[in-house]
Formats: sequence, structure tokens, C-alpha cells
Amino acid sequence: MATRQGLDSNITNRLGADHQEIFFAIKAEFDTSTIALWSGLEDLTIDGLDYTGAGSLMTISDVEESTELKSSGITIVISGMDSTVLTYALEEHYQNRPITVFMGYTMGGANESAGTLTLFKGRMTTLAINDTPDGATITLDAENRLVDLSRPSHYRYTKESQNYLFPNDVGLNRVSLLQDKEIVWGKKSDAVGGGNSGGNDSGNNNRQHR
Repeated sequence: MATRQGLDSNITNRLGADHQEIFFAIKAEFDTSTIALWSGLEDLTIDGLDYTGAGSLMTISDVEESTELKSSGITIVISGMDSTVLTYALEEHYQNRPITVFMGYTMGGANESAGTLTLFKGRMTTLAINDTPDGATITLDAENRLVDLSRPSHYRYTKESQNYLFPNDVGLNRVSLLQDKEIVWGKKSDAVGGGNSGGNDSGNNNRQHR
């Protein structure tokens, strides 16, 4: 599998081709197992994982890219799927679970991947199910990790916060002792203004000799 930063030759050779057979795939990693779907029919194997064909029943919103440091989410809609996907949507813990969206190329029309690149990688945030006479429609929203930049951090530079993150770390154990501690910087001198008085006496003596 390749990303934008390291495209393999199978991908680069197809970017300039006149005829391209592009597909999209999603991998939603739940606690129990992984739901893997792609935009074609039947099954497709990508990196040893079998993806179930969803065809036109799966739609993916546009993937936004920006030069700014901000989070751009994505929405995936799955309709008319079997009970397995619906069971995961109803029973599994999905929030903050990883999800990845791929774009790839098939080889000569066969259900064989010629290479993929990662379009989006983030975490699932919300999941809504709309039950209709034609079947259930699942709408899944996801955000990438940059969304954490807009959330306040509840951790502090304290012993308790540090031990929660790293139980065996003692680096902040004495932070509370520094709260009211007075720290004197430099060398303390008892003689204040002695140099000036000495200078004055010397000047007086010189005037008396004159």
C-alpha cells in the first residue's frame, strides 16, 4: 500500500493512463472486528484483508485538503447492507475507533487491486441509522486527529496527571513543593554601599594633604 508521499510504480503508471479503473474502499476498525467495504461488486483483497463489495450502496463525501493546519472531516453513507454491518453499527463502540479511506486501481477489470493510496485516516465520531422500508441507511462521520487541536486539554503539570499517563514516572512528584518556595538567585552580600563610602574617605584625605 502506498501513500501520497511514497507512491509505488503501479499507481504512478496509471495516473497518466487514458483509461483508469478507480475504486474506493473503507476500513472501519471496531473493537470486535473490522468492517471492510469497497465500491465494486463481490470481494476484493487489499493487503491480505477481504473487502465486501458495496457497489453504489456506499457513498463517500469529498475529501478536503488545505494548506492550513485544520481538521477536515468526512461522511460515509452505507445503505441496504446486510445484517452484519447493521449489527456492528448498533452494538459496537465506534467513537474514536480508527477508520481509513483508500483510493485504488483495479487490474484489467478484474477484482484484483493494482495498488492503493490513503485518502483519509481518522477516527469515527458519530453514527446515525435511518430505518426505511427499503432497508437501513447508516451515516458515519469521521474526523482526523487534527481536531484535537481545538479541544482543551484536561491534563496538568502535576503528579496526578503524570501518573495517570505514566504510572511509574516520578518526574513531577515534587512540583507541589515548589508552589510557595522562595528561591534566591546569585550570591548574597552583607556589605551594601561600602565601595562608595570608601571612595568618599579617600577623597577627603586627599583634600586634607593639600
